Amino acid sequence: MKKIILSLAVATLLFSCKEETNEKVKDATKAVTSDVKQSIDSVTEKAKKAIDTSKIKQKAKSLIIKGAEKVEQGAKKVKEEAAKK
Repeated sequence: MKKIILSLAVATLLFSCKEETNEKVKDATKAVTSDVKQSIDSVTEKAKKAIDTSKIKQKAKSLIIKGAEKVEQGAKKVKEEAAKK
């Protein structure tokens, strides 16, 4: 009889602990989900900024190359005119 009562008491404790644990797990899951969403948002923003920066760098590089080509063309013209005189 004592063993039956003792086993029922242990079973009751296990079930009550299980409910508390489930609530804690749900709360922790919500907190982690929130943190992950925030992290994803911040990483997305940083990636967009990096992409924009790289596009600007590419445009600047192409402009510099075009400018250098025009300077070289101008220098060639000046040399040709100087050679003619």
